[in-house]
Amino acid sequence: MKNTTNSLLAAMLLGSALVQNPAHAGNGTPINAASADPMTMAVFGDWPYSQELLGAAPLLIASINDDPKVRLVMHVGDIHSGSMPCTGAGLDPLPATAEPAWNRGIFDLFAQFRDPLVYTPGDNEWSDCHKKKEGASGYPRNELAALRSLFFATPGYTLGGRGKQVLSQAQAWDPAHPADAQFVENVMWEQSQVVFATFNMPGGSNDDRSPWSAPFSDPAAQAQEYTERDAANLRWLQRTFGQAEADGAKAVVIGLQADMWDSEAIAPGGAGLDNYTPFVQALADLAVAFGRPVLLLNGDSHKFEADQPLADPTTALGMIHATQAVPNLTRITVQGANNTPREWLRLTIDPRTPQVFTWQNVVYCDGTTCP
Repeated sequence: MKNTTNSLLAAMLLGSALVQNPAHAGNGTPINAASADPMTMAVFGDWPYSQELLGAAPLLIASINDDPKVRLVMHVGDIHSGSMPCTGAGLDPLPATAEPAWNRGIFDLFAQFRDPLVYTPGDNEWSDCHKKKEGASGYPRNELAALRSLFFATPGYTLGGRGKQVLSQAQAWDPAHPADAQFVENVMWEQSQVVFATFNMPGGSNDDRSPWSAPFSDPAAQAQEYTERDAANLRWLQRTFGQAEADGAKAVVIGLQADMWDSEAIAPGGAGLDNYTPFVQALADLAVAFGRPVLLLNGDSHKFEADQPLADPTTALGMIHATQAVPNLTRITVQGANNTPREWLRLTIDPRTPQVFTWQNVVYCDGTTCP
């Protein structure tokens, strides 16, 4: 592969210069390099996924709320299934298949979590809304705008019952790239000597490259969408590692929706994975330069898996994105709500330990006593 380490290191140094003082000092600020206490967070995604599975939502919420150690919740995208309709935001007349109240219902569910909740969008709620299997129920750019206006109405603050300050790309965009200011959903924070960041990286259609279907076909608008988003994601990634380097962080956590090693995507007839390669290659180079643990959390393919997809470039996984070897990157795909047992990931971060991260799955429904 092309060696981009030097250029990325330069970008990291630029990122460090940009983030020396990204927030006011004090408790509860987005960047809290002084915090060294262990913390536990709950991670899940592809939830609740259907009207039927809403019946099990109180069980998940109670399971997480009742855990005395959980202090943060992360949802890694897909708030309904890929065969459910979207909201039809901004369309007149409203498509007969649209479900305009669905997002608001999920927003209200998120409010029932006692702790701060960080959400990053998935493909089913915006980029795939043009598809016939979703009832051709929404124009992708409208749906993303609707998600932003509801779930990210206050830039720099989480959802959930207890608000937490985070740093949004909409607050900290690079002045040389003003289009980055639209990505309010990309957030960053630091606690327990770990830098966390989320990215709008939808799965399914090879990072939104499958052409939008009629009546929403708009190649120019679609190209603008993914070009701006991919560039913003790369700059946000560089800034994340720049922050980690500047603060001497013990580790980095990346949260996004896409499974960038999804075997179904590269099978015959699949959408492919090549449009994730620039991001994965940048992540690989930055992780190696960082030299400390990096954890990638994603949903999308629904079945729990913990692996090191870039540890050996000669394996089937390692060859997908043609990166250098990255032994310090671990990836966890969280269990989807439509698989059994239904569970959430209990992730513990302890900066005093060499590995920093430990995890276990917590079953909240075994599939026999709930929908």
